[in-house]
Formats: sequence, C-alpha cells, structure tokens
Amino acid sequence: MRLSRLFTPRTVASAHCDLPCGVYDPAQARIEAESIKAICEKYQASDDPEFRTRSLIIKEQRAELVKHHLWVLWTDYFKAPHFEAYPHLHRLFNEATKLAGTGGAKGSADPAVADQLLARIEEISTIFWETKKQ
Repeated sequence: MRLSRLFTPRTVASAHCDLPCGVYDPAQARIEAESIKAICEKYQASDDPEFRTRSLIIKEQRAELVKHHLWVLWTDYFKAPHFEAYPHLHRLFNEATKLAGTGGAKGSADPAVADQLLARIEEISTIFWETKKQ
C-alpha cells in the first residue's frame, strides 16, 4: 500500500477554524461593524490629525474583520438548502461584503455607510437564526 494513500483523509470537513466546531454567529460581524460606526462618529467629531489617522487605520482593520466573519458564514455555515429557501441570501452577502470593503465602510468615514452595513448584517442574522430553528 502506498504511504500517501494511508494518510489521505476519508472525510473532508470545513469550518471557520482548523477544528470543525460548528460554532457560527453573525454577532462577530455585527460587533466589528458597530465598532466601525463608532470610529466614524469619533473621526467626524475630531480635529486631531493623529487621532483621525489612527481612526482610519483601525476602521479599515475592523472592516476586514467584518468581511472575514461574513465570508465564514457565507462559505462555511450556509449550504445549498439555505440558499434555496432564501434566494436573496447571496445578494445580501454580496452587498454586505461590498459595504465593508473599499467602496463602503473601508473607504468611507461616514457613519451612514456603517448603518447600511449594520442593516445588511441584521438581515443576514435574522435568516441565520431562522435556519438554526430548522
């Protein structure tokens, strides 16, 4: 028997980490998006250039985390039956990740953009919790 065959996995699993724990929650994305909104508000209220620079850097980091948490839900938690039951789910994820990206919260210091992101995350969260009841 070939050695590579011996070590080939028989079952393939996927999860948001290296251990398929099955723990998923849109709250991770929501918390980061709430941080983005708060940073935008503080950025708008400040005239301190150093503070504003730090704010933008941190906001962009949080936006990347939002995208990461959304992608984990989109690619690892939600499966074909979910997308069949909620045909607009792909659109919601697409809109939410774009709102977190350069064309959205990552590229803007406007709290209204963060509100739009939070609204999409809330819609995704509602669907997520409905699927958990099934």
